[in-house]
Amino acid sequence: MELPSSTLAQAVEALSSLPGVGKRSALRYALHLLQQPTDDVLLLSDAIHRLTTDIRYCRICHSISDSDLCPICASPKRVQSIVCVVENIQDVMAIENTQQYRGLYHVLGGVISPIDGIGIRDLHIDTLLSRIQQGTPAPIEEVILALPTTMEGDTTNFYLNKQLQPMGVKVTTIARGVAIGDNLEYADEITLGRSILHRIPFGG
Repeated sequence: MELPSSTLAQAVEALSSLPGVGKRSALRYALHLLQQPTDDVLLLSDAIHRLTTDIRYCRICHSISDSDLCPICASPKRVQSIVCVVENIQDVMAIENTQQYRGLYHVLGGVISPIDGIGIRDLHIDTLLSRIQQGTPAPIEEVILALPTTMEGDTTNFYLNKQLQPMGVKVTTIARGVAIGDNLEYADEITLGRSILHRIPFGG
């Protein structure tokens, strides 16, 4: 794509690196920004820059936060004895949008996928096991496995279940209202909410 400005070309290249953004869409975004007031563009630029400087990760669940603890882990209104294990932060948001779950979370940061070079040590599994062993911040009675219904998600579920069983906690999984091969973030809120409410024993 030949562009009349190297600066515009650099902006298009940067924007097209975003997921789902092709070169044509990136050019449209860049030209749109070019027509906006300078202050508005600087606000956008500052907001993006602050993503890399101000966002923190919760020391307990690994979700994003503005402080040492995310709002969910810090809330005394959440059920402290239940932890829902999810692949990523988008899954936390998807489940929260259902307004059907009042427990805590643990974000693994991915799923076991040897073909992608993602192994056990690349995920937040050790901190999950330590959290349950130590009973901090409160004793954990149930772990809900809410990982994607994919081969990689199932592999991770089986590994986690094997590690959790000797600890004496109840291990459940979301009901199969979520279609096989789906990610939680793409499930509609009603289906996902029902899947959480009607969770079943893992392997049951």
